[in-house]
Amino acid sequence: MNERIELTKDYTISRVLNGCWQLSEGHSLQAGLDFKDVMHAFHMLAEQGFTTFDGADIYTGVEEFIGTFITELKAGHGVSADDIQIHTKYVPDINYLSQVDYASTERIIDRSLKRLNRDTLDLVQFHWWDYDVPGCVETAGSLLRLKEKGKIRNIGVTNFDTVHLKELVDAGIPVVSMQAQYSLFDRRPERRLLDYCRTNDIKLLCYGTLSGGFLAERWIGAAAAEPETRSQVKYLQIIEDTLGWDGYQDLLRLLAGIAEKYKVSISNVASKYILCQDGVAGAIIGIRNSRHVQSNARIFGFDLADDEIGRIRDFLQEYPAPDGEPFELERTVGSKYRSIMHMNINEKEQS
Repeated sequence: MNERIELTKDYTISRVLNGCWQLSEGHSLQAGLDFKDVMHAFHMLAEQGFTTFDGADIYTGVEEFIGTFITELKAGHGVSADDIQIHTKYVPDINYLSQVDYASTERIIDRSLKRLNRDTLDLVQFHWWDYDVPGCVETAGSLLRLKEKGKIRNIGVTNFDTVHLKELVDAGIPVVSMQAQYSLFDRRPERRLLDYCRTNDIKLLCYGTLSGGFLAERWIGAAAAEPETRSQVKYLQIIEDTLGWDGYQDLLRLLAGIAEKYKVSISNVASKYILCQDGVAGAIIGIRNSRHVQSNARIFGFDLADDEIGRIRDFLQEYPAPDGEPFELERTVGSKYRSIMHMNINEKEQS
């Protein structure tokens, strides 16, 4: 069973969240997904207590797919739809930021409500592509108005750096969560963000924990990798800038030794390590098929010993983390990290 955590006083979520980014149109660089099997996976996860699903307005087709799942639950197929938590995002296109106002924000939130077959959105996670374009704090204020109107239950953010997260908090926006990339390869949140979130009771929800699938047994001894998804393109860049391929192989062997002791997988150990970090509320693990559902359940069947956590931490500290704050490289014009970002997804609806 999945552990749960209180995100706010009256709202609990699964500590392992079902990530739906990989279901988005355009994520895979190869053949399409078996969505019938994905739907089967959703039902399996919910029945095992993995009831929190993470999507976004910019994940093409994902909100509609989750909405179909909710429709099936409302029809009596599986657990109660009321026992499911759905997290989405509000990510205005970069080319549209200067035109964002309350009315346009409400339109996108209403669209998410319709797609997801919900009366209220459990958590809306806000992102602003370019801090040099005015309106970030004001748009967060629009989300607060929609919360007061009953359309949003909780407000979170995604891919903010510490300085701009603080601007929202100082402006009175009740930010309950921060979604950031955090993994054994990408430890940027440890510089400032984790401390700030702990101090201000903002729960960290981590994505990229399994690094696009690179934290797995299949890569031990591999001489190279051909990326299969956009996530793997990104994580190959991060491996190159941090551990390098040889260091990556050493890390896999270290994790494999620990995994063997507990009869679990490398991915289980990698997830558990991130969940052990003070201030981390949950890890978002992508769902592409039903084959890995049982693997997720094993994350909570063991505990890492202090010396094992220490061995992993000591190993990682021998290598650099990517530069800067979380998502700083992804925002930097000319950066290879920015080159794979799709920043204009909602263009038709927002124009």
